[in-house]
Amino acid sequence: VQLQASGGGLVQPGGSLRVSCAASGSIFSISDMGWYREVPGKEREFVAEVSRDGIKHYTHIVTGRFTVSRDNAKNTVYLQMNSLKPEDTAVYFCYQDIRSASSPNHYVRNFGQGTQVTVSS
Repeated sequence: VQLQASGGGLVQPGGSLRVSCAASGSIFSISDMGWYREVPGKEREFVAEVSRDGIKHYTHIVTGRFTVSRDNAKNTVYLQMNSLKPEDTAVYFCYQDIRSASSPNHYVRNFGQGTQVTVSS
């Protein structure tokens, strides 16, 4: 199983950006999908998560500005980021909890490679 993240980049404060993360491989099913972010010198921070049933959770820091969604047919999770602030600058890591050919009986959390989001004027 591999996760490929894309869509990061440089955006001005107040702008928008969407990152996505697609899983590939011998996938049987996927439960939760979500995003963390990391800033050098700080602990990894949970950002958002969406369950297979569509239930969403956000850290309060991004509530009302970020929207997490998923496309089950494409094994893809998205993070739409609006009203971006300089403090949102980070490397964003996606994850998906996947039951696959290599782990047929339980879900394993798989991570993407990280995509840089920089908010600066």
